[in-house]
Amino acid sequence: MGEFDTELSKIVAELNRAAPSQKSAQTAARSAEVTASLERLLQTAATRGASDVLLIAGAAPMFRITGSLVQGSGAVLEAEDVRSLVVPLLEPSQSDELHKRKSVDLGFVREGLGRFRINIHHQRGTLAASIRLLPSKIPSLESLHLPPTLAKLAERRQGLVLVTGPTGCGKSSTLAALIDIVNTRRAAHVVTIEDPVEYQHANRSAVIEQIEVGRDTPDFAVTLRSIMRQTPDVILVGEMRDAETIATALTAAETGHLVLSTLHTNDAIQAMSRVLDSFPAGNQPQIRQQMSLALAAVIAQQLVPGVDGTMRWPAAEIMIATDAIRALIRKGDDHQLRSAISVGRAEGMMTMEQSLTELVRAGRITRETAFAHGFRTDDLARYLA
Repeated sequence: MGEFDTELSKIVAELNRAAPSQKSAQTAARSAEVTASLERLLQTAATRGASDVLLIAGAAPMFRITGSLVQGSGAVLEAEDVRSLVVPLLEPSQSDELHKRKSVDLGFVREGLGRFRINIHHQRGTLAASIRLLPSKIPSLESLHLPPTLAKLAERRQGLVLVTGPTGCGKSSTLAALIDIVNTRRAAHVVTIEDPVEYQHANRSAVIEQIEVGRDTPDFAVTLRSIMRQTPDVILVGEMRDAETIATALTAAETGHLVLSTLHTNDAIQAMSRVLDSFPAGNQPQIRQQMSLALAAVIAQQLVPGVDGTMRWPAAEIMIATDAIRALIRKGDDHQLRSAISVGRAEGMMTMEQSLTELVRAGRITRETAFAHGFRTDDLARYLA
């Protein structure tokens, strides 16, 4: 990594020369140099295959490569450097949101480099940023190394498909792949609500509208209610953040729409709990009934380091809403869902431990890696025995 450190050091040194912390006023030349420095930084990230760039005062720029952070050994960013890099990206409304909420998400484009998603936030009284590099090409289930059986979900005419997992596990890529299948196979009206828009879909068989929170609409819930009057066939909700959004999504899935969305949970059972816990106890029986009718599938995924350290493989728990699964949800027997998933291979289901076992047997990950990422070590040990 010596060459990488040297390259980063040069970039950071340029940043520091362009924006010394003692200067109180910015000049046009300094602004131009900062912009050029950001583009060189993003170019380095793309060349190195990084998924993210972290800009934090007191540290050199850090790149996330195959899931691991790589930090340069040269000069560090000053608080003013970070501010100069990220503030020019903000529109007035986004600046207001950053001031009020202390955090803002947005997307931006750099000619010749591609599209990026950035979260700008405060830490220790200074600005910091996390930049995600967005692939220009829409991924396929095959390129994501996900089971081809998931394509059947995109062919459904109604129901709720939830993709869950921690930040950075590829949820947005999985949803983009499913939308691309719809776009290829169906003459459908697809509407997405995202914060911000990550993958840009070109119309093929389908007509696709992409609504960006903050730019085209104030929030998810308001837009989702409006979308119901726009004759959509497929609705993608970037994230189900609150009870109102969840309730509206469930209603849409019950009334003849295919709804795709995400949650931050580790497995299918936690997804059920997260949905129910968003509502007061008195409303939970009704929501459980709706979930038993509306749910189509839950895909819980994580990215696991491969044996050679050069790439990561997806491990996925898949729960398909069969009659047996629906009955368990309706009755409140969530503790039995895992057992039903483990014996549902014929319907395309698998637990996280079964998925990790397949990766080990295929030689893609080590046993040690599997145990580090499994949730139930006893089950995993039994499958691997």
